[in-house]
Amino acid sequence: MKRLWLLFSQAVTLLLAAYFVVATLKPGWLDRRPSLAGAVALIEAPAPSSPAAPVQGSLSAAAKKAAPAVVSINTSKAAEKNPRSNDPWFRFFFGDRGNEPQAGLGSGVIVSPNGYILTNNHVVEGADEIEVILNDSRRAKAKVIGTDPDTDLAILKVELDKLPVIVLGNSDALQVGDQVLAIGNPFGVGQTVTGGIVSALGRNQLGINTFENFIQTDAAINPGNSGGALVDVNGNLLGINTAIYSRSGGSMGIGFAIPVSTAKQVLESIVRDGQVTRGWIGVEPNDLSPELAETFGVKARQGVIITGVLQNGPAAQAGIRPGDVIVNVAGRPITNVSELLTSVAALKPGTAAKFSVLRHDDKVELDVTPGLRPRPRTAPPR
Repeated sequence: MKRLWLLFSQAVTLLLAAYFVVATLKPGWLDRRPSLAGAVALIEAPAPSSPAAPVQGSLSAAAKKAAPAVVSINTSKAAEKNPRSNDPWFRFFFGDRGNEPQAGLGSGVIVSPNGYILTNNHVVEGADEIEVILNDSRRAKAKVIGTDPDTDLAILKVELDKLPVIVLGNSDALQVGDQVLAIGNPFGVGQTVTGGIVSALGRNQLGINTFENFIQTDAAINPGNSGGALVDVNGNLLGINTAIYSRSGGSMGIGFAIPVSTAKQVLESIVRDGQVTRGWIGVEPNDLSPELAETFGVKARQGVIITGVLQNGPAAQAGIRPGDVIVNVAGRPITNVSELLTSVAALKPGTAAKFSVLRHDDKVELDVTPGLRPRPRTAPPR
């Protein structure tokens, strides 16, 4: 018995010694679980028992709130048929060129439970068919309710139930440096959210639209983002993304959005009247320069000089003459042509407004009754 116990103890000692050697020199021999070459041991946090609070500084809540109301817009336009396309020799040499429909891509924002969608005019201009794709993958044909080329805005409508609607923010309260998000469908890759700040306010004289009062942002805006949403940190709509400054066709950190205050006015006017109603006085204005001041013999240093007045137009009937310098319209100071254009457009046709004019050394107060602004042409009248 004693001998058996001795043999047992020696065997156990040898086994423990062997285990120790293997565990030290070849630990992989003891691990029979399948493994990947080069695998890294990772420590993962346990799944939370309740939804986690947003990380401090994250804008995920704003994106989550606004994103469902931002849609993708696909447009198609029938190809223009070449007048010689039926000529057999033409088709032999050139084939059926130009017979493919043209496709377009953009974004839009649902602003009403009734199905009204704000987008850019250039997104839908000339389109024969317009399809709207929601973030929840629903699709619907859209109808154009109205367009406003002067601001590059368009109003669409879809017939769908339970539409997500964005909350309108206050673009007039924006300040340079405020954080913003741009939401749209750039290059057709799918809904994308980019972030940045407000880089500048009141950008004009860019030659993009007739009426310009852009919010400038460095949030990445690319082709396909046109008509999408610019939102604040609370997910409220601040503007409609409309253009970028780019030498490459992609984002260079300079994007422009139409303020929601302008978009709201256009929307309400189109839905109510079928068109946007703006004031017009019939003048040819120019920014005041030393050369023009000398030519017309004026001593003003600020304002907009009138170089031409339409005969029998509202301005002529009120007594405005070439060489007059308009410095104030309905209580709003005027320093450049863009401000004059915007101020006059905001006037109600048929209702007189006060104009402050500098004529040589005299200040003249005139009551001008604006008319209805004509439809846009190649060179829009002011």
